[in-house]
Amino acid sequence: MNLKMLGFAGAVVALAAVPALAHHSFAMFDANATTNLEGTVKEFQWTNPHAWIMLNVSKDGAEQQWAIEMGGPAGLARQGWRPKTLTPGMPIKVTIHPLRDGTSGGQFMSATLPDGTKFGAGAGQVAQPGQTESREGQQNQEAA
Repeated sequence: MNLKMLGFAGAVVALAAVPALAHHSFAMFDANATTNLEGTVKEFQWTNPHAWIMLNVSKDGAEQQWAIEMGGPAGLARQGWRPKTLTPGMPIKVTIHPLRDGTSGGQFMSATLPDGTKFGAGAGQVAQPGQTESREGQQNQEAA
């Protein structure tokens, strides 16, 4: 009887884990393309399951709002991000994988803040204020 109950409990736990695996796909982003944007932060949304950067970008004399999807707050915090890392009006440079449908949005890859601090791809594991090079780049320079 206990073996059946244990098996049943194990099945319930396994089924409960399925929704955690049913996260959305990133197929909407073109992983083979990158877009570099320079703009002004309209809003930085520190929310679950994903944080967002709402960025105002001037293009051909008109202002466009871009929605940039990031990872979750817990993962971002491990990379050095904080809820107030980006503030409205802050000029930043970002690199994204653009949306496949051509609308103004994409998946976050990297960002450079006004003080030179870098986050994301090529910025090392944890960005510190004023960090302008990746840890890998610093290690390569020391080895040379």
